[in-house]
Amino acid sequence: MDRKRRSHGSNEEQVPSGPPRKKTRAGGKHVAALVLARGGSKGIPLKNIKMLAGVPLIGWVLRAAVDSNMFDSVWVSTDHDEIEKVAISWGAKVHRRSPEVSRDSSSSLETITEFIRLNPEIDVICNIQATSPCLHPHHIKEALHMMTHEGFDSVFSVVRRHLFRWKEVKKAAGEITWPLNLEPAKRPRRQDWDGELCENGSFYFSTKELIEKTGCLQGGKVAYYEMLPEYSVDIDVDIDWPVAEQRVLRYGYFGNVTPEVVKLMFCNVSGCLTDGRISLSVSGEELVSINTRDTMGIRMLQREYVEVILLTSVRDPLTKPLTDKLGQWTGCRVEVVGQEPLNDLKKIMDQKHIKWKDVAYMGNDEADVTCLNLAGLSAVPGDAPMIAIKAAKYTCHNAGGLGAVREFAEHILLQKEKAKSQMKRDSRDCSRDCSRDCSRDCSRDCSRDCSRDCSSGYQSMSTSCSE
Repeated sequence: MDRKRRSHGSNEEQVPSGPPRKKTRAGGKHVAALVLARGGSKGIPLKNIKMLAGVPLIGWVLRAAVDSNMFDSVWVSTDHDEIEKVAISWGAKVHRRSPEVSRDSSSSLETITEFIRLNPEIDVICNIQATSPCLHPHHIKEALHMMTHEGFDSVFSVVRRHLFRWKEVKKAAGEITWPLNLEPAKRPRRQDWDGELCENGSFYFSTKELIEKTGCLQGGKVAYYEMLPEYSVDIDVDIDWPVAEQRVLRYGYFGNVTPEVVKLMFCNVSGCLTDGRISLSVSGEELVSINTRDTMGIRMLQREYVEVILLTSVRDPLTKPLTDKLGQWTGCRVEVVGQEPLNDLKKIMDQKHIKWKDVAYMGNDEADVTCLNLAGLSAVPGDAPMIAIKAAKYTCHNAGGLGAVREFAEHILLQKEKAKSQMKRDSRDCSRDCSRDCSRDCSRDCSRDCSRDCSSGYQSMSTSCSE
């Protein structure tokens, strides 16, 4: 979709979107993404790797940066071992920053300057903020296009705000306040006012030359890139976290493959639908506990025509009476899988002619890692081991048997709804583009016809004059 941008001292212009290309740097320049992630956050301890909507905070922007296919290298600058591990797991290289630029008083520019000095091959620095989890690859592509194809030295992200600002005064001084950006007697309606552009802190792109010469990230031929409000999320304190989580679930970027047509969900019984415990009655019967929230989540999926297949393993088999009862209670088919679930699931998927991108998978242990990686959507309960958490695309807040299945079901349905909305937007954009192209073609044809008619008329007039 084309987006309007305006540079300092220039007119509005349209930048055409096109197919992603791995290397589109002008003149073969090395373009690097750099995410600053210090371990000593004062507002929220280790904020940069705290789980947000099932993903470490820093993972959201690293996923967008890597999937944009616009960078020669993607880096995380940190001073913390755990942040380094998470960064590497999300496909980034690590710049281990020095103590001199890791202090509370250290500025982002100081860290970036050190990074440039240690990596002299880099020509363009794209500083992406870890606290902006709603960043998408198309934001990066369009902003970077302005750097590599339109000759800008720096580009930064902004959002449009409709806020009336007033002068702050000190009560003890006896001053009175006054408006900074409006006339109270002519107070405009929101729809009659364009608002103001404010930095949203999502990213700052600059050339190395600009930073070295001016000691500034914004300068030279500078431009802004406007992002829609729904993508502008910044997290500084704990109170922001629940709000950001809801925003990310609706507007975040979940990867290249859009699982909008999830048709089938595989869900492990032990550790997902249950807490993994099997009790024995006095008579020797096996008993398991199932949360009604989880069974409701399964029914929610079934109402949306998503088939749910429950999986039990040969490692912890359930008795046939218990398996039959489980199937009746949930309305699901129950399958027994071997040590490597992939082999058994592939047969089921082949029978149904379904691909992994159309599958949701919920597991909870090392044996599930391959399937968690392959599935279009995958999740683990909040108490799953780290090896499974790293493989999953979503980590539930709830533990196994305590609402994790319901939580994942809601996530699947939200992503389906989000995909439907995106398809509608794409359809509208396509219609608008077709209309614009048609209009342009008609205009060109009319201009050509008009030119031909004028030329013909001029020749006739010249002939008449000479006669």
